[in-house]
Amino acid sequence: MDARCSPGVTRGCPVPRALLVAPPGPLGWVRPQPQPALPPATWGHPEGRQPPGPEPPLSLCLPAAPVPRRKVVRVKVVKKKVLKKKPKAPAKDPAAPQEPQCPPLGLESLRVLDSQLRASSDKRYGLGAHRGRLNIQSGLYDGDFFDGGWCAGQEDKEQWLEIDARRLTNFTGVITQGLNSIWTYDWVTSYKVQFSNDTHTWQPCRNGTEEAVFPGNKDPETPVLNMLPSPVVARYIRINPQTWFENGTICLRAEVLGCPLPDPNNIYYWPSDPVPTDKLDFRHHNYKEMRKLMKRVNDECPNITRVYSIGKSYLGLKMYVMEISDNPGQHEVGEPEFRYVAGMHGNEVLGRELLLNLMEYLCREFRRGNPRVVRLVTDTRIHLLPSMNPDGYETAYKLGSELSGWAMGRWTYEGIDLNHNFADLNTALWDAEDNDLVPHEFPNHYIPIPEYYTFANATVAPETRAVIDWMQRYPFVLSANLHGGELVVTYPFDMTRTYWKAQELTPTADDGVFRWLATVYATSNLAMASEERRLCHYDDFMRSGNIINGANWHTVPGSMNDFSYLHTNCFEITVELSCDKFPHASELPAEWENNRESLLLYMEQVLCTP
Repeated sequence: MDARCSPGVTRGCPVPRALLVAPPGPLGWVRPQPQPALPPATWGHPEGRQPPGPEPPLSLCLPAAPVPRRKVVRVKVVKKKVLKKKPKAPAKDPAAPQEPQCPPLGLESLRVLDSQLRASSDKRYGLGAHRGRLNIQSGLYDGDFFDGGWCAGQEDKEQWLEIDARRLTNFTGVITQGLNSIWTYDWVTSYKVQFSNDTHTWQPCRNGTEEAVFPGNKDPETPVLNMLPSPVVARYIRINPQTWFENGTICLRAEVLGCPLPDPNNIYYWPSDPVPTDKLDFRHHNYKEMRKLMKRVNDECPNITRVYSIGKSYLGLKMYVMEISDNPGQHEVGEPEFRYVAGMHGNEVLGRELLLNLMEYLCREFRRGNPRVVRLVTDTRIHLLPSMNPDGYETAYKLGSELSGWAMGRWTYEGIDLNHNFADLNTALWDAEDNDLVPHEFPNHYIPIPEYYTFANATVAPETRAVIDWMQRYPFVLSANLHGGELVVTYPFDMTRTYWKAQELTPTADDGVFRWLATVYATSNLAMASEERRLCHYDDFMRSGNIINGANWHTVPGSMNDFSYLHTNCFEITVELSCDKFPHASELPAEWENNRESLLLYMEQVLCTP
């Protein structure tokens, strides 16, 4: 990392020069001289300066010859009291999200199973209790079998959504949203909360002597957090709507905050997430903390790492890349160049944290002599870009993992979706194919960028331009960009060939290679490979091995995958890492375990020879 932008650099405070003492005055007195105020770094003595020397004796030996008697003038020395200033406590980062003390139970991340959710009534199965999960997305059609929330079958104040924590839990808060739908507007504007240990006797949440009524939502998508007046220990919790949008009905999505308590009888075995053996920095890193971590890794492994910037975001945040290689900064003939990109959508944050963890892991395992990592580092030049959209991430980070919603921070500061912002080379290729111009007049790879895209007034984000320059500067062979919100791996083409179709199978000439690359990641990912997992939202990707042609899922004109393939001949896939775009910090260790083998195995494919 350039020393000019190195974060966290501390310099030792200079040692203060010895305080000078004035020459002796009358009768041998030492007259203290006033000293300038010293900076806090020189505070050592309680007075903030060196203590004066011992006072000389008052009886002095006079010479034998008679001398005129001199008037003794005693000088009263008044010591100026120096007040010690208390060192200021380090200021808290104003951008840091205020994480609740207790984590979410896991309605959004699916740790809470469908069987743990019940409701008083529902409109239909697609609007049942199992759909009342924070940020769950609906299908594309009205009345879809998988809809966007729980909706009560009746409109009265006796309706409720119940969550079974399966053990005594210290409940601390509730987060609600309205129904996710493009057809109707429904949300709850106020609600009560009740608790029970047996589902027969229910106690209301009270604010003093009165039953507490919590303010709900004002729109369908903005999450609203209400902390309980005081934590309550129970097994079951109910959300009891009291009022709702006047033109709608009782519909909501929810998350509950609570700390599980130990079972005093130790009757049940409580399964827990695997505890990683890798001692990594499992937390969310804002821009400042990300820079610190990258510098720390660079300092720990200076011989195999290099930090460089490929450009700046719209707000001026540098887009840092960590290079890991046995000769960082040098392209070696025959050594393939590989890249991982994360954070294209700023609120899809898991990829960012996985790449930061991957930097730490590769550095430490290389130093330990792990043969697998040593081979990767010596035979490959690895580039890791953890944050392609740093402005969007900072927006989501300020709200935190549960309150950023489904879209806050997705776009750049200018409101640009970076995954639709690359040059559309697909249309030009397909037009040339339709006119029999390929390959003698129009190339089918290394396709040049259209002239219109290079104009200064073209709607191209600075983040996109920086990545394109990066692609042109390094001969990348293989890549993956990390997203969130689903559990699936997609491969090119991402844009449908029939321009008016939203979904259409659109394979490339290298479809077999792409399918293999996608399968490598999907089958080695613990979450994707689990046969017990449920659907994230409404698409069932398990039937196809958790991989899909991007255009056959939904069309994405101007995607980075298609541009990378057609312009630079670099094979790139998209990995949707988790159902939850912004997992809570407590879930990051388990997500590392889910993805560690996938990240390593996918990188190793660049070393495979046909």
